[in-house]
Amino acid sequence: MPNYEKTGQIISLNQKRRQRQSMAKKGAAPPSPARVIAITSGKGGVGKTNIVANLGYTLCKSGQRVLIFDADLGLGNLDVLLGLTPQFNLSHVVDGRKKLSEIIISGPGNLKILPASSGIQELTKLTPTQKLGIFNDLNTLLSDYDIVLIDTAAGISSNVLYFNASASEIMVVVTPEPTSITDAYALMKILSVKYQEKHFRLIVNLANNAKEADDVSRQLCLVANRFLDVSIEYFGNVLVDDKVKAGVRKQKVVSEMAPMTQASRNFAELAHKLVRCQPMIPRPENRPLIWRDIV
Repeated sequence: MPNYEKTGQIISLNQKRRQRQSMAKKGAAPPSPARVIAITSGKGGVGKTNIVANLGYTLCKSGQRVLIFDADLGLGNLDVLLGLTPQFNLSHVVDGRKKLSEIIISGPGNLKILPASSGIQELTKLTPTQKLGIFNDLNTLLSDYDIVLIDTAAGISSNVLYFNASASEIMVVVTPEPTSITDAYALMKILSVKYQEKHFRLIVNLANNAKEADDVSRQLCLVANRFLDVSIEYFGNVLVDDKVKAGVRKQKVVSEMAPMTQASRNFAELAHKLVRCQPMIPRPENRPLIWRDIV
């Protein structure tokens, strides 16, 4: 990958955004048609990748052109979840053997996927040049899609923060477990303080009923409103459904395997709402994929 680094030049993220906004107004940076949405979580084991896969599949079935970027760089498992065996993955892009466009594979419902690798520790410690090269390549693909879903790793590592800050929208997945709620709050706090992210959408997964999901959302929103300068939109929920586990074992998305089950109906509601709604904050400066600002 070419070297995009400019040593000795330090420009703050906000300064760079203002520069790009000014360029967009002058017609120098045409906006990308793709919505770039990071789906993330503070804690692992909350079903985030399952939500990404089912949401992507359901969006495709509704006519959207969807690309999923498996951004759990060292422990990617989206391909396993979908029963796919990609010949190439992100590690081949990082070492220069392939371009991003050459590793894209097709999943169920014509869903397109950029697979990560699993068990390659080096991918969790990408250099600024490598990060910038990946996003430069990804920028060239955006015109081919309506929605790009970034399936981040869990936690608050630098890669997770970078991927969230690069997206134009952030969806946080949380479960009713107290540790999940606490970690989701911590993730939003760091993104707010360090990257000036102020707007989040919340999906409550694995709730036993709608009331429990509402209570989780209310609890997190109350704490965030009190201690953080952020806005949180409760976007929806996915209730506990044994068919989801059955789908994981069969390496199929539940929305394809059992389209009328409770979880599948929840995914359909989320996809319908996502298509109908506007991005939380319009980004006239074409903000997606800004790692050149924050590496």
